[in-house]
Amino acid sequence: MPTRHRRRLTLLAPVTAAALIGTAVTVAGPSPTVQAAPAAVPATIPLTFTNNSGRGEPVYVYNLGTELSTGRQGWADANGTFHPWPAGGSVPVPAPDAAIPGPAAGQSMTIRLPKFSGRIYFSYGQKLVFKLATGGLVQPAVQNPGDPNRNILFNWSEYTLNDAGLWINSTQVDMVSAPYAVGLKRPDGSVVSTGRLKPGGYRGFFNALRGQPGGWANLIQTRADGTVLRALAPGHGIEAGALPSTVMNDYIDRVWARYASSTLTVSPFAHQPSVKYHGRVSGDVMNFTDGTGAVVTSFQKPDSDSVFGCYKRLDAPNDQVRGPISRTLCAAYNRSTLLTNSSQPDTSSAGFYQDVVTNHYARKIHAQMADGKAYGFAFDDVGAHESLVHDGDPRQAYVTLDPLD
Repeated sequence: MPTRHRRRLTLLAPVTAAALIGTAVTVAGPSPTVQAAPAAVPATIPLTFTNNSGRGEPVYVYNLGTELSTGRQGWADANGTFHPWPAGGSVPVPAPDAAIPGPAAGQSMTIRLPKFSGRIYFSYGQKLVFKLATGGLVQPAVQNPGDPNRNILFNWSEYTLNDAGLWINSTQVDMVSAPYAVGLKRPDGSVVSTGRLKPGGYRGFFNALRGQPGGWANLIQTRADGTVLRALAPGHGIEAGALPSTVMNDYIDRVWARYASSTLTVSPFAHQPSVKYHGRVSGDVMNFTDGTGAVVTSFQKPDSDSVFGCYKRLDAPNDQVRGPISRTLCAAYNRSTLLTNSSQPDTSSAGFYQDVVTNHYARKIHAQMADGKAYGFAFDDVGAHESLVHDGDPRQAYVTLDPLD
């Protein structure tokens, strides 16, 4: 299976394969450029969308992304027909209305998924506002108080459907909001799913976040009518001024001091355990060497935002050296395992989030998932702790909206 990675969205992030779903720089799923053996995957597959939320508002569904056969960005209607976005402007202009009316509470509907790398957005009570800039689609960025979607309850799933099959996941990389589960049907008729919270897990997550000292409660956004809309991911919280920009600094400082006098070993490929890189700190730089002693890449001392976003000073390009090392470091920083294990990745969740300084947002959402799996940060797939299902010959996909309890 291709490696998977994510990138935080910017205020004007275009809907591209790199901004949505793909390999080492993307939100989740295999790269649209992955060359796979031909498979009997049809041009579209059915997705059953079920509303078990118990909420009375209308639901709106969107299927936005990249058409893999052409690389064009756009949207798909309920029949799976692709519609390219028109040109945007230097001042963002309204996008065409791509909303598909969703099912009422207790009801289901079926749409068709085309061979796409994209997102399935859904919103309650109100359509989402999408605009087009010269760089592409302007995605919701609710860490910005002026975003027109700020007071709408919404969320999204991510997927890639190509000749190698279907990858579909739930995500908390940008926020925790209206709960849902994803699934797929395999050729033998069995259904696999992920993303479902434990009973009471939605409220449990927000209550736990409210009780976490250090500003973590400020990640929660609430509407004037009292509706809890979401909790921002900590990187977005830093951007919005809701979380101190220094929140991970103590841990980062201790890691830096530790590896100034000892060696961090990174083995980034589970299928190639003999490939190892060795990291040592010198001043403000951690240098990694290969087996010959040659420096292969170097990282500046990261700040908290770099850790939470797995970017900037922990950038992970689509290569075979820096990217795999960076994603391993990112996971270890977020899970706070670098001081307890000098051989990374540490894939046993028993040791995750044990330091007092850690990604408490990711810790708390994992604790509330029925199967323990979540996409709490960009490289939560290190060690296969992500909320993702895949099959090479999918017969059907599922998105199920769950109660906000």
